[in-house]
Amino acid sequence: MPRTLFVAPDQRGALPTIRDALEAADEGAVISIAPGDYPEPITITRQHVTLSAREAGTVTISSPFPDQPAVSVTGARVDLIGLRLESADHSAVRVRGGQVKIVECTATAGFAPAIDVAGAHRIEVRNTHVTGGQYGIVVEESDGVIDRCEIREIADDGVILRLGARVMVQHTTIAGCGFRGVYMYQAGDSGLDRCDISRTGDAGVAVADQSSPVISTCWVHDTQGVGISVGRGCGGVIEDCRVENTAVPGIHVADGARVEVREGDPARRKVPVGAVATTGNHQDMDTVEKLLGELDAMIGLGGVKAEVRGLIDEIQVNEWRRGEGLSVNSVSNHLVFTGAPGTGKTTVARIYGQLLKALGILPNGRFKEVSRRDLVGQYIGHTAEKAASAFEEARGGVLFIDEAYTLSRSSGSGADFGQEAIDTLVKLMEDHRDDVAVIVAGYTKEMTEFMDANPGLASRFNKTLEFENYSPEELVSISVQMAHSNDYVLGEDLDLALLEWFTQMERDQNFGNAREARKLLERMRKSQSTRLRSLGQRPSRDDLSTLTLDDLLEAVRGSG
Repeated sequence: MPRTLFVAPDQRGALPTIRDALEAADEGAVISIAPGDYPEPITITRQHVTLSAREAGTVTISSPFPDQPAVSVTGARVDLIGLRLESADHSAVRVRGGQVKIVECTATAGFAPAIDVAGAHRIEVRNTHVTGGQYGIVVEESDGVIDRCEIREIADDGVILRLGARVMVQHTTIAGCGFRGVYMYQAGDSGLDRCDISRTGDAGVAVADQSSPVISTCWVHDTQGVGISVGRGCGGVIEDCRVENTAVPGIHVADGARVEVREGDPARRKVPVGAVATTGNHQDMDTVEKLLGELDAMIGLGGVKAEVRGLIDEIQVNEWRRGEGLSVNSVSNHLVFTGAPGTGKTTVARIYGQLLKALGILPNGRFKEVSRRDLVGQYIGHTAEKAASAFEEARGGVLFIDEAYTLSRSSGSGADFGQEAIDTLVKLMEDHRDDVAVIVAGYTKEMTEFMDANPGLASRFNKTLEFENYSPEELVSISVQMAHSNDYVLGEDLDLALLEWFTQMERDQNFGNAREARKLLERMRKSQSTRLRSLGQRPSRDDLSTLTLDDLLEAVRGSG
């Protein structure tokens, strides 16, 4: 069975660098990388390994040397999962031969292709964001697939398929390219399916030099050049595509080209395209049921659970309708969570993001939690920069803004840019409404006032979920659950005493719900430690694991 090697510079027993792990790796080894920045160019030659972030999006591999890519693969079989790959001047990933999968990664480059592939047996790039670079993804003499990716803000061509490449680009968004969105020449049997291509400096798609692709159900729009250009001697099929707001003609077929343009069924052209589109075939229903089971296992929250299940049911049915070419009303994935602290809002937000991923709505389930200090700057222009940065880090997942109402309140220290943060978020939510699920959370009354801070704010959110305070009985159950998770048990009659304590607690605006249970358990553990130390002998295993009524009474006295 292949080994798993752990990389964590500050953790005893783990390997300090990725290169150390590669030297120790055997065939098929998985290298699990702790969150952090790793400024070490990685070279993998004739190995079979997986490099995986322990938490997606938290590991950055970069090359400090301008003449080296962040990751270079030669004749190897490699999976790159959940990584941020960055290079200032060279490619983020350079592949020469072998077989490579790039899944749920972010690739950023300077004056080179962000992902550069040649002579590979197979290349797969899935659910990956490519930004910057002279070119986005370049593939030659290789078979493969580019699936559910986003390729944005590229200096020249977004995707180049050339010199014998046989690559299917599907469910992918390509936008903001200085020259062409997709350029194919001598590209074998390559094709495009359900892609969204826009804002290019020249043609959205250019087919040249004996290429014969199938371009199906794509949306090409807002380009400076023609939507789709097919050169002399080229063949293939263009079917069920929408070409809008481009130079004339929308589809240009040169004399001597053999391409067949099919109008097809107009209903098919209504099917959404791009990185977050899905036909229903990519829904992971086993994971959906597992996540809903985790939600059901949470204590209390009956109303919230019902609301989330209703949202998931609607999303799932809509995806089935899309797969059949039926019309679907636009539904926002943004939510408002209201209620007191400690009622499970963050946990539910995480599960919701993973559910959207499992349903194929979001490319990944990454979770980015921010507060006012992460979004509001100290000078003009700083706030927009910070808000955009937080939004970009959450792309493909959930942006969770806790105590969001503080954005609409002045800090009382002169110039305040909270309103600028709100206005920036409103615009980003509109520009990238299919890329991120934004969840704003806070006290009920304050969140109502927050929604009035910007005329377009309330319209961006689909639904408000109210998180009610936990009952005393539920807080006892939460306490038992927390204790068990840390290898503690409650002694005789302690559950009844806890129920009495939680019943008489004052429930004002500062009441912390599950946080109160957590703080009380911490104090009880300290009381237990003092009690056991005073025994004058080593306690038994049962003594070490049992919290008693005396521990509770001492903890309560200490909090008074």
